[in-house]
Amino acid sequence: MNGKIDFEKMQGLTPAIVQDAASNEVLMLGFMNREACERTLTTGYVTFFSRTRKQLWIKGETSGNRLKLVGAAIDCDRDTLLLQVEVEGAGLVCHEGTRSCFTQPLFPTALKSELDAQAVQS
Repeated sequence: MNGKIDFEKMQGLTPAIVQDAASNEVLMLGFMNREACERTLTTGYVTFFSRTRKQLWIKGETSGNRLKLVGAAIDCDRDTLLLQVEVEGAGLVCHEGTRSCFTQPLFPTALKSELDAQAVQS
């Protein structure tokens, strides 16, 4: 996997989108450096690089909600990974106690309705 990834576009890191292999639900986004990719392949469990702590971390190491790697793909620019996983433990991937980190709507319902109405009119 590492030989094809362009780590240089983001100063040694690549975004890694985590997706449930069974449902295709997007669970989270993390960052990997070369070592995190190698560790993920070696152990079979997703390892990220923490940009704030500047160290590797295994997702779910303390909570038990580990991410078992099932498959991986790279995008056409070779700078973003898609990791298909099986979630172990209680299945709560987000540190806020939810299955997915993507639980916050970007647009309030009223604003989205207004934007939708404008799109229909144009």
